[in-house]
Amino acid sequence: MPLQVSGYIAATMDGFIAQVDGGLDFLGVVARDGEDYGYARFSQTVDTVVLGRNTYDVMVGFPDWPLAGKHVVVLTHRALETRHGETTYQGSLVELFSRLEAQGRQRVYLDGGRALSAALAEDVLHDLTISIIPVTLGAGIPLFCGGSPRRDWRLKHSQAFESGLVQLQWERARGAGT
Repeated sequence: MPLQVSGYIAATMDGFIAQVDGGLDFLGVVARDGEDYGYARFSQTVDTVVLGRNTYDVMVGFPDWPLAGKHVVVLTHRALETRHGETTYQGSLVELFSRLEAQGRQRVYLDGGRALSAALAEDVLHDLTISIIPVTLGAGIPLFCGGSPRRDWRLKHSQAFESGLVQLQWERARGAGT
């Protein structure tokens, strides 16, 4: 089975994945006891997590390591003291995903704005789930950094939640000119 690369991320209505300082407290507007918006179900389908360094730095600060039991690769060119058996990588995502597939990995969860932008540029992203948070920040870290050519997508599923969060699940449309 070929390796599947999936993005799963939250963004504000105006397209930011974090505040200017990297903070995520805006996610609190949709926090509900017992509601994870499908993340646990999604997480059960992945064996590997590839994330950008800034995203890693946020996650490693959580009280509990949210990626326990997963093979974790951090995209970085800076030195990193690993804490949970992570590995680091710098270079082409095409090459990284070829290596992971050769290792028998089946599904990668790709996280981080720069990581997702690189995946779009290299055209290696198979599907993308974006949870739109009902808040505008006006400034922050953008969902996409730009610079990738046009990519066409097909909507697989959409769901609106009582909290106001709207989740969109897209799959890459393949074909002539896409």
